[in-house]
Amino acid sequence: MASVGEMTRRLLIPLAGLAAAVLALVAGIAIAKSDTVLIAKGTVTPQGGMARTESIVVNGHGFALYWLSGDSARHPKCESSQCMGFWPPMKVGAKAHLTAQPGIKGKLGTWKHNGFTQLTLGGHPLYMFSQDKSKHDATGEGVVSFGGTWHVARPGGGSSTSQSKNTTTTTSSGYSYGTTSSTAAGSTTTTTSSSGATTSTPCVGYYC
Repeated sequence: MASVGEMTRRLLIPLAGLAAAVLALVAGIAIAKSDTVLIAKGTVTPQGGMARTESIVVNGHGFALYWLSGDSARHPKCESSQCMGFWPPMKVGAKAHLTAQPGIKGKLGTWKHNGFTQLTLGGHPLYMFSQDKSKHDATGEGVVSFGGTWHVARPGGGSSTSQSKNTTTTTSSGYSYGTTSSTAAGSTTTTTSSSGATTSTPCVGYYC
């Protein structure tokens, strides 16, 4: 007849195996979420514009993904800690199993830099926006900062052509919040001083 100790060990071994399996499953789900991009009906709010509902690309946790015009692995623009603070890179595991929902145009890839691996779509490094507080919300559409214009990723690619206009305010941090116009040559901010004079300068800083 088996002793109490032997019976206890027989019970603990299967339980330990079950616990390990559960942990592996949880880890697998976390990895899958970070390596997956999906299509969602999101609320896109362009700078200075009206909110609208449209299909956007989100990560496995439901948060909108963005790309920066002119930004690429060969010519990175969002390299500073300040930029990555506002626009956290969409990081994935070094051996990520990438999956994209059918209907998303562009090839998923990865870019290894600065000690981490970042997800790319159609050659564009992907980012999140720190000001997006809810799933499926995209409040960073049209923000001009860090050398380009930020666009929420869309299943068919491309970006919004809507223009944003608002009142100019210069803060102590040096960021400009102003009337922005986009041309083939880039973006400019029109600033009105207290004397009523207006000047047009390249759009720089966080918001323009």
